[in-house]
Amino acid sequence: MSPTHVTAPAAPGSIGADVPDTELLAYLDAMLRWKDRRRSELAALDEAALAVADAHERAAVTPDVTLSMTLWQAVADRLALIQATWDSGRVGERERRRITTLVWGSLEQPGTRGTQSLAVSLPEACRLSDSLASSLRSRLRLDGADPDLPGRLRALRQQVERIADQVALIPDARSGSAAGAHRELDQRLTDITDRAARGADVGGLLGPLESQAATVERDLIVAASARAHAKADHAQATREVAELSARGEAVRALAHRARATVTPAPRLGVPDVAALGPVPGDPAELTAYRERLERVERALTVAQGEYAAALARLEDLTERAARVRRQLAQAPGEPEPAIEALADQTDALLATRPTDLTRLQALVQAQESFATAMGGRP
Repeated sequence: MSPTHVTAPAAPGSIGADVPDTELLAYLDAMLRWKDRRRSELAALDEAALAVADAHERAAVTPDVTLSMTLWQAVADRLALIQATWDSGRVGERERRRITTLVWGSLEQPGTRGTQSLAVSLPEACRLSDSLASSLRSRLRLDGADPDLPGRLRALRQQVERIADQVALIPDARSGSAAGAHRELDQRLTDITDRAARGADVGGLLGPLESQAATVERDLIVAASARAHAKADHAQATREVAELSARGEAVRALAHRARATVTPAPRLGVPDVAALGPVPGDPAELTAYRERLERVERALTVAQGEYAAALARLEDLTERAARVRRQLAQAPGEPEPAIEALADQTDALLATRPTDLTRLQALVQAQESFATAMGGRP
């Protein structure tokens, strides 16, 4: 496997389970590495897709590239909440249970408002991302001119078997189309495997099959999650309350961190789902209750975005300040005293908490403008 290829780690526990700190830390560390490496891989895949000369081929891979990026962003957003809950290891049983709820609960649709979700958990999203990335690497021929044919066939066989397991979970009355899709995949894979065993060139057949298998598996996982959601509205509402409670605690931790780190910080309230009371048993009351859950979810999404954006702004300004500082260090001759003084003020401001973002931005912009005016030399 290429060093740039990465597979997501196995997730610990189950939703709401109490998992030991060491397992959670190992999983979080592995997931953060997976997130960073997958982001680099997706950037390369996106670049390769844009460079495809054939318009039809480019159009064929674009939806999978877009879906891969959507999955990555959903995973990154959920990891931010898990990190906030982890709080550098300052966790007890309640926090550990919130983390496994965040791991196994449904992910939010990035960039949307309301209750739209991907209907997949963090481990399922990572598995789909791994599958799509592998398929895209093959279709875009990023694995080299001599790809690992046995490995690709073996991975496809494993995927087709996973699809068979998903089809078996569908009620007989509704499994016709899914069973047909599985039979088609199985027959095509058997045919390609036989051709390869006879020495035929099957490279052109593998890419489309990998893409179709990834799509079928994705749709089956989403459908399975949707069936689970619909099985019992009361149980689903109870689960949503647990998820929103965990998210709320995580967003409150994120808000506390933002207010302690930057000023001005957002002052949005973070709703507490517990204020809605217990999940009612009456169907009409349950419908109204779930509408209130939707409003809580929307408020949490807005609050998370605002507080995360404030911290991201500090990170961006810090990097810009560091860039100017590097220019100072690399410039020949003595640095200009005025910009040196600005850089010292910036460093001092960055060392304070909470950091004044308005003043920091003014200092960074002044340094950048000074450097530009001097022809790029501070």
